[in-house]
Amino acid sequence: MARNNDNNKMSREEAGRMGGEATAKNHDKEFYQEIGQKGGEATSKNHDKEFYQEIGQKGGEARGNSDSGSGDGKMSREEAGRKGGEARARQRD
Repeated sequence: MARNNDNNKMSREEAGRMGGEATAKNHDKEFYQEIGQKGGEATSKNHDKEFYQEIGQKGGEARGNSDSGSGDGKMSREEAGRKGGEARARQRD
């Protein structure tokens, strides 16, 4: 175990890793799906359509900058962001 100071105390990173490993041993896939769903619901309550359009656009830009290239017949980044934002807005209604 790596220690980050002279007092032989556990680093924050190491404590987090160990805690995550212990949690993973005690919980199944359904647990993680449930907390993921709750987090998504909380996020959708705290953000508006423009938030989802922006993150959709950023994701599209990142994808567009990847090795997949463009011209493959898929929708534009702007359209993907707009559609994603509209879909999330409909889910919140």
